[in-house]
Amino acid sequence: MTIRNATPEDVDLLMTLVERLELELPALPYPEDPADFERAKVERMVNEGVALLAEEDGKTIGYALARHGDHGPTTIYVTDLWVDSSSRRQGLGREMLKRVAAAAGESGSTHVVLDVDSRNRDAIAFYEHLGFEEGARIYRIALDGLLAEQAPAPASVGAVHVQSDDSEAVERVVAEFLPRFLRGASAEVERGRAWTAVRVTPFDLETLEKLGKELSYRYGVTVVLTLEVGAVVRFVIHDQGRMVDEYLSVPEYFGSLPPGDALALRANPTVVARLTGADAARVRATARTADRPGDLPPADELYAQIADLLGLQP
Repeated sequence: MTIRNATPEDVDLLMTLVERLELELPALPYPEDPADFERAKVERMVNEGVALLAEEDGKTIGYALARHGDHGPTTIYVTDLWVDSSSRRQGLGREMLKRVAAAAGESGSTHVVLDVDSRNRDAIAFYEHLGFEEGARIYRIALDGLLAEQAPAPASVGAVHVQSDDSEAVERVVAEFLPRFLRGASAEVERGRAWTAVRVTPFDLETLEKLGKELSYRYGVTVVLTLEVGAVVRFVIHDQGRMVDEYLSVPEYFGSLPPGDALALRANPTVVARLTGADAARVRATARTADRPGDLPPADELYAQIADLLGLQP
């Protein structure tokens, strides 16, 4: 296998490889650049940037294209990196990126920049394995969607569930502490089979968590279960006043998190089963996490499913 610099005579070949790459990528909701404009960009990278071809036994098995300065004078931007499916997982992509970096260094660049579709999980894993860090996110919306009258966000709902059927005693504790946590709030206390639910108005997650912790000191186990802005489901479990597990169906829905913090928002089936009596296998199958709400059941359905497996009143 060899990697060489592409020449102007290779532009036709590069254009066919660009087409093969684009066929593998998720479709965009709008037209891309016309062919002649795309060809001009490729020609410019062959002449002024970095253009590489990987070959084996006379067959082209990969290519890379990059141009200088797109994100500042000391950057090189990789527009294309592709390896034939039969030659993947052999280090070729990494080797071509190293060749790009070496060429960039010779011209005074200090950083390699690229972008990747958020749905292309394999590519994201590959780049992160090499040490790339996320520096920005690209957002898009159709004009009609941006100009349309925006509906108000769905209200958030939820409750503190106390592992006790003594609803009158729970109500006394709530009456004592709720005014300290949220002035002007009111609470509805509802007795269930094994749990007493406390619903606070107006909804305030911080207040629910504080109340869950305080009630846990007295009754052992509490679960704060919420459906937030109609999009994500959360539960927070306290035992003897200590928070022992927290789950959020889309960990980074409200903003990016360090990897460790995102992992911490996955449910611990063993802990949940021990404290609530739920079946651990059902917890594992139901309380899943994802990168976006669309990868999970509708949030209101997930909320009801989790309430059911924990034996709570949704």
